Amino acid sequence: MPVTFTLVIGRQALAQVEVKGTVYDKSRFFAMQGVSVLGTNGQGTATDSMGHYKIRLASEDSIYFSYLGKQTARFPVKGIVSGYPLDISLAVNVDSLPLVVVRPKPYRYDSLDNREEYRKVFEYSPDYFATGSGGIGLNLDMLLSGKKNRQMLALQRRLIEQEQDKYVDYRFNKTLVKKITGLQRPALDTFMRIYRPTYEFILNCENDYEFYKYIKDCGLYFSRIWRREHISTL
Repeated sequence: MPVTFTLVIGRQALAQVEVKGTVYDKSRFFAMQGVSVLGTNGQGTATDSMGHYKIRLASEDSIYFSYLGKQTARFPVKGIVSGYPLDISLAVNVDSLPLVVVRPKPYRYDSLDNREEYRKVFEYSPDYFATGSGGIGLNLDMLLSGKKNRQMLALQRRLIEQEQDKYVDYRFNKTLVKKITGLQRPALDTFMRIYRPTYEFILNCENDYEFYKYIKDCGLYFSRIWRREHISTL
């Protein structure tokens, strides 16, 4: 019995295969971050900032890749040559954007700290009750303490605006912009002021590459104007 048990464990260990590689865009020049790497048995991981991935799957499993809701074909694990990387090129064009990785203090930690400190303000909501057959809403707080209520709501709006501004600062930072555009001060300072995106614009970008493209395109346009204006003044 012990011998049989050892053999079973050995077969299970051998059945696990490590698959690794790199995921590129369709040009095969640019690695892609955040691509889902999945096995048909439910296991999964994602590519890192260099486009690399590593996952252990059963030999009878298949592997496939998913990005922006689109999936690749499934590749049987047993058909992958042992010891060789499984590199994939997805039908995505990142428009020749460089892979830029900027790692300041994660914004989400500052945001969580801010939300915790002002929890009562962020969660504040005046109470209403319905009156009459039409169900007209009446604000009890406004009736009992109108000034205090208005101050609380104004503070809530101000804190939300400050939080959104900090998020824009985190995403649209000088280190990132300098790497993408190559701009130096004082041109960089002027660019940051003129082309600062709104909070809503950043949220509406489908992915990081779309946001980087905005910076790159604006940087090219701005650089032409900057050189023309400043050369003419020399």
